[in-house]
Amino acid sequence: MDNYKKILRYAKPYRSYGYLNIFFNILYALFSALSFAALMPMLNVLFDKNEALTVAPTYTGISNVKDYYMDYMNYQVTQYAAEDEMKGLVLVIGLVIVLFLLKNLANYFAMYFITFLRNGVLKDVRNSMYKKITELPISFYSEKRKGDVIARITSDVLEVQHSFLSVLELIVREPLTIIFTITVMFLISAQLTLFVFIFIPLSGYVISLIGKSLKKQSDDVQREQGEFLSVVEETLGGLRVIKAFNSESRFYKTFSASTTRFYNFSNKLLNRQNLASPSGEFLGILTIGVLLWFGGKMVLVDKTLDAPSFITYMSLAYGVLTPAKAISKAIYGVKKGDAAAERILEILETENPITEIANPVEKNTFDTGVALQNISFKYDDDYVLKNFNLKIPKGSTVALVGQSGSGKSTIANLVTRFYDVNEGSITIDGVNIKEYSKGSLRGLLGLVTQDSILFNETVRNNISLGKENATDEEIIEAAKIANAHDFIMELPKGYDTNIGDSGNKLSGGQKQRLSIARAVLKNPPIMILDEATSALDTESERLVQDALEKMMRNRTSIVIAHRLSTIQSADTIVVLQKGEIVEQGSHAELLAMNGTYKKLVSMQSLG
Repeated sequence: MDNYKKILRYAKPYRSYGYLNIFFNILYALFSALSFAALMPMLNVLFDKNEALTVAPTYTGISNVKDYYMDYMNYQVTQYAAEDEMKGLVLVIGLVIVLFLLKNLANYFAMYFITFLRNGVLKDVRNSMYKKITELPISFYSEKRKGDVIARITSDVLEVQHSFLSVLELIVREPLTIIFTITVMFLISAQLTLFVFIFIPLSGYVISLIGKSLKKQSDDVQREQGEFLSVVEETLGGLRVIKAFNSESRFYKTFSASTTRFYNFSNKLLNRQNLASPSGEFLGILTIGVLLWFGGKMVLVDKTLDAPSFITYMSLAYGVLTPAKAISKAIYGVKKGDAAAERILEILETENPITEIANPVEKNTFDTGVALQNISFKYDDDYVLKNFNLKIPKGSTVALVGQSGSGKSTIANLVTRFYDVNEGSITIDGVNIKEYSKGSLRGLLGLVTQDSILFNETVRNNISLGKENATDEEIIEAAKIANAHDFIMELPKGYDTNIGDSGNKLSGGQKQRLSIARAVLKNPPIMILDEATSALDTESERLVQDALEKMMRNRTSIVIAHRLSTIQSADTIVVLQKGEIVEQGSHAELLAMNGTYKKLVSMQSLG
């Protein structure tokens, strides 16, 4: 029940709807019991059991409530049917119809108000999950499959709504319906009602046995759904490669294997869950059968119960079956929903290792420089950077070069605080970046990555990502600096053209120039270029490189480069090898050293 309580916290803003639901559920339960109890006076009229009463009865206390009710109805029927017995029957039938109408109206309003609570909780849980997903560090998604996260925010949340939150509808209405109905049954015949209670613990025990394994089976179903959604997500992301390597059948086998497991898990879960209704109904009918025997004996042999009372009692007893079945199904729902809630809470309660201090520094200016002091970092077991030291004065351009895996991009990830260092510190203007608010730190930084990450939006919205209130003039100016304006104007709707999923309507070079325009528009004091020109053709690279060099004259830049021709004008070039600095200096100084850097230049020249 702990998971249930945690999910219910999201119901607090909608508690007024919950109170209204409870109010109308109480009315529903009351009218439900009374609507069956109203059958008794009608049966008395039909069986001609009434003795005419000409004086209104007097209420003498709860112990006499049944006799008072019967005498009062008898009195009303007598008054109404003084001339015609059919009028008395019409009166009783009208009462039954009105009670059933009130019962169903109460049911409608109860369902009406609970809808706002259920959908409100659904919305807020999804919003909280999305917020958490964007807050969690990038390292979290190297361990979790994206499809599994998508399954949690979609199907798992729906499962919680259908299972956990459906209990809110039943938690008041069905138990109260049973209580009110059994109260009326008790007033009709205490002996018969006590007999009913013998069978209730037996039914509860059988139902609990069926429900015990539902949580594990539901967990298997939800997990497997995450698996095949991951395969779909990977397939869509890598469709070109899959087709190019004729691997459709291989991915189909992986997907079909997952859906087969999902099929088997779902069959086990639903077949177990489907036992709820028939088993509950059979136990109920078994109880009804025993009641027919025991009550029939009271009517026919013992003469301790009259026929109208017995027929009304049996109607009430059968009426208890519906809420009882609903409660048993709700118990299964809680078991099934517990697995989904656990998966949701696993995301919501994941601790974010990239934390902020209590009163973080808010800063929007850059004054002196960036310093990486004795930093060491590892993604898993092996250190990618070891005792790394680097100073980047304000206004300077520092280029990082080296073979793949030497730690170049890792430095960009650490400066932007996508990851935290294991040892040492990174400071901006002498302040450890862990003391800045994450928003303030990243506000000082501009990032252009090797992979052009664009969104299924217009050109304008993609460029203005870092500056929402940017004017058209600012957006166009940034695009011109990035050598993107000309090709944008050739698009069908210019800056209002939607570029498709991940910008797939554009070429690689065009996508990268939009990424550069986005960074230019943000105009941060520190620019990080991670292989920023790698996707450009020769002509575009020259034009963009020229624009970037102009832009970098007035700001601090960290340039991670594979093409060494693009960083020859950098103030300092740092040569990395296996996470350590092996050479450092200007282009000319490094060539003069005749070491690793010169070998890299020679290899690229030969290429």
